[in-house]
Amino acid sequence: MRQASRFNVRSSTKYLVRCFDKDGNLKWEDGFHNIVVTAGLNKLLDATFKSGYVAPLWYIGLKNSSAGVSAADTMASHGGWTEGTPYSNASRPQFLPGTINSGVVDNVSSVAVFDINDTDTIYGGFLVNDDAKGGTSGTLYGAGDFVSPRAVISGDTLEVTTIITQTTA
Repeated sequence: MRQASRFNVRSSTKYLVRCFDKDGNLKWEDGFHNIVVTAGLNKLLDATFKSGYVAPLWYIGLKNSSAGVSAADTMASHGGWTEGTPYSNASRPQFLPGTINSGVVDNVSSVAVFDINDTDTIYGGFLVNDDAKGGTSGTLYGAGDFVSPRAVISGDTLEVTTIITQTTA
């Protein structure tokens, strides 16, 4: 009898963030990986194997506190980290994914843009299926942190590229 091969599916999300000053000059760029939380994994399973959601909408948010991310985090309860809203956009910028290819989808062709209108420190970001700026509703897919927090000031613009990868190992 032949033994079946075992493969583990791994989800990985990487955020690449570029900060430009009011004159369009690059101030800094950084990146981080995100933890896919249990609610996010459940949403993937539901959409893929149960309900088959059609074109769900996802949004990118900013973290402005240092508390880490855990698998149990949800938008309603996330262990002490808070959402940063130092931007003039009326809502969280939408994640607009391009073509899915080789287990990867990203928003390289349509990066999320935050128009910064306040001084703040950004610790990382997250992906959620609700656009309410500062809101606690929706399904949190995942969140992550920079190695070191990054400062922004009024007049800056943040461009966030999000790359989601599914691989087998």
